[in-house]
Amino acid sequence: MTPPPACPLDPLVPGTRAVELVAALTSRGQTMATAESLTGGLLAATVAGVPGASVVLRGGLIVYATDLKATLAGVDPDLLAADGPVAGRTAAGLARGAQTRCGADWGVGLTGVAGPDEQDGHAVGTVYLGIAGPDGIGVIDLALPGDRWAVRAAAVDAAVSGLLARLDVGVPR
Repeated sequence: MTPPPACPLDPLVPGTRAVELVAALTSRGQTMATAESLTGGLLAATVAGVPGASVVLRGGLIVYATDLKATLAGVDPDLLAADGPVAGRTAAGLARGAQTRCGADWGVGLTGVAGPDEQDGHAVGTVYLGIAGPDGIGVIDLALPGDRWAVRAAAVDAAVSGLLARLDVGVPR
């Protein structure tokens, strides 16, 4: 098995936005937490790679299995039964769960299909990003190209950019 290429999300590589996210949250005195399915903790690891992240990163939940979305992140089991694990309302529930379970100002939830095969009728690259904050919860539907690694990396990039947008840090909405 070939290892993945160098992580394009390394916070210390020029062009990544994790450093900017940590700085923005730090300047506001705010915190974040994650509930991640398809990314398996990659978002939290990307943020944690930034020096000073301990001031803003409260924690993260890896909820790869559907039952853990309910038991760890607090997503309503009836919602999971109705919508499934790959859905916008599931991403919103993950975001709210990360926020409340970790006691953070912001919660980010990621769920989707990284591949190589479709899941429950959802194409590879289907990703739902939920962001819960002081101003409510928003969900972004994404269709990301590429192989498994590319989809996961792009989902993390979208999450960082999405949270920066919610913080109004020079990112188009």
